[in-house]
Amino acid sequence: MLAKVHSCAVIGLEGVIVEVEVDTGQGLPYMVIVGLPDAAVQESRERVQTAIKNAGLFFPRHRLTVNLAPASVRKEGPAYDLPIALGVLIAAGQLPLESVEGALVVGELSLDGSVRHTRGVLPMAAVARQEGYTRIFVPEVDAAEAALIPDLEVIPVPSLVSLYSHLAGVSSLPPRPPITPDELPVITQTDFREIKGQEHVKRALEVAAAGGHNMLMVGPPGAGKTLLARAMPGILPRMSIDEALDVTRIYSVADQLPPDTPLIQNRPFRAPHHTISHAGLVGGGNQPHPGEISLAHRGVLFLDELPEFGMRVLEVMRQPMEDKVVTISRAQGSLTFPANFQLIAAMNPCPCGYYGDPVKACTCSSGTVTKYQKRISGPLLDRIDIHIEVPRVAYEKLSDQRLGESSEAIQKRVEAARQRQRERFNSNATHLQSALHFVACNADMRPAEVRKFCELDDTGLSLMKTAMSQLQLSARAYHRILKLARTIADLAGSDSIGPSHLAEALQYRPKSMAMG
Repeated sequence: MLAKVHSCAVIGLEGVIVEVEVDTGQGLPYMVIVGLPDAAVQESRERVQTAIKNAGLFFPRHRLTVNLAPASVRKEGPAYDLPIALGVLIAAGQLPLESVEGALVVGELSLDGSVRHTRGVLPMAAVARQEGYTRIFVPEVDAAEAALIPDLEVIPVPSLVSLYSHLAGVSSLPPRPPITPDELPVITQTDFREIKGQEHVKRALEVAAAGGHNMLMVGPPGAGKTLLARAMPGILPRMSIDEALDVTRIYSVADQLPPDTPLIQNRPFRAPHHTISHAGLVGGGNQPHPGEISLAHRGVLFLDELPEFGMRVLEVMRQPMEDKVVTISRAQGSLTFPANFQLIAAMNPCPCGYYGDPVKACTCSSGTVTKYQKRISGPLLDRIDIHIEVPRVAYEKLSDQRLGESSEAIQKRVEAARQRQRERFNSNATHLQSALHFVACNADMRPAEVRKFCELDDTGLSLMKTAMSQLQLSARAYHRILKLARTIADLAGSDSIGPSHLAEALQYRPKSMAMG
């Protein structure tokens, strides 16, 4: 008898329907799996056989052929255990064929028949609804994740025997009620009010958040660079439900979704160590998986000790910073992952960390300082809009018990500035522009938008001309200063860029560093 059970594979971030066909035939008892399976899928033979026996069910003493169609899609991971086991039971006549009609089945089996966690359940549930399936059977621990997809009956499966009883009509597994984001707790993050001093750096972070600008902090050890960076997600605009699902899908595929968090509602904050490989940063592997820049999608990528990162590692970021996506090509094909992150970087001014410090003398030679700072290439630095110095905090400010302005108050100003930007770009966007290049915030503006929305008055033009000659600015730097000035004007609620807005934007250019 031929049995058919529908399951799902995950390619990149998208689900692909897989038909699990099980056929019984004459010959010695043996199970063969075909359809481009990897080693983990091949091992399903032993897991399925043992799980069926330990669940008190009958495993047929026939030759079993399992086909995972389409054969052109590579099958990896243990998520096919449960559909294969159901296919075996249906082929052996222990379950009716119609019991799994209109259903998608995923799950890894333990030897005792219990069903384990499976990665990528969210994109699987999304493709199930898209393809017209009415039910999805998922591991009990992953049911909350699947329940985020509306108009789909999600049935949590604790074990093989409970699913068998459900399909045989002996007992019933209750479906998981749909989840709305309001039901889920929001994790509190580092609050700006707890950070002492560094008012000008807080202001720079507010400007960066309001316009989506990249930022580099330079200062001695212990000045608070990491603490300031960790507070950044708390002032970014709150994620919409679509953005939250977008981020959650990436974490689900990368198998980094916390068990008690079916939906990620806080903006991601990723801080990889400087020993990370370029594949770990941008994604890769034989079967490509998302890297840190994709895990930071819609959030913050924090690179501490920036010059300590490998030159190659930093250079592979340049293209994703511009395009907001990363494409990984392999012999089998190409996969594209989203990478719309905001870069916040931090570094010491020199190897010892005290170059230019008024209190502690620097022990590095001038050549060593220059060499250290030159580890970061000019093209990468050119993609960073805001360069800010973070000095050590005075004792008086550290010992002051008064709290500063809260992250919530700053977030409201940031959201108001972002709303001004959305209205500006949406009202001026043509269909062609929106299809080719979506401008969500000021940092995304191309030269055409800069020319249109960043007009200067006579005073501003004169100030810009002086700055161009004195600071020896490139064309890219010129445009980035105008974008920054536009963001500062948006924060101030101004329709036009005034000289004060432009002057503040010019202050965020690198000054004392050797690379100038």
